[in-house]
Amino acid sequence: MNIHSIHHAQLAFRAGDEAQIRRFYNQLIGLTEFNYGEPVDTHAPLRFVAGHQRIDLVPTDNWQPNPIPSHLAFEVQGLPTLRNRLLSADVALEESRPLVGYLRFYVKDPAGNQLEFLEPDASQASTV
Repeated sequence: MNIHSIHHAQLAFRAGDEAQIRRFYNQLIGLTEFNYGEPVDTHAPLRFVAGHQRIDLVPTDNWQPNPIPSHLAFEVQGLPTLRNRLLSADVALEESRPLVGYLRFYVKDPAGNQLEFLEPDASQASTV
């Protein structure tokens, strides 16, 4: 058996925050939402395409922020453009953790899930 890719990641959010989640993942980050033709259900996951992978966001009635420092990382093209779009939308960025060979920053989505965005930086010598 060979594992060749991640099919999807699943993150939770507070039920009722669907509009904020859609705005963040669709309009601010630029991911496309899709569904499998499921009937509209208030507890149905919101699904977004990220390259060949998927991110499923599941509404949860008893949602609690994740107590451990887990995160989902996106490798992107055009990181400065994304950075400016998020800053223009008053999304707080955390940029204090450099990574050799990459430009990167972290944000929290409206549910408090930590996301990392990184882009290879040809101007830095990578040791990886």
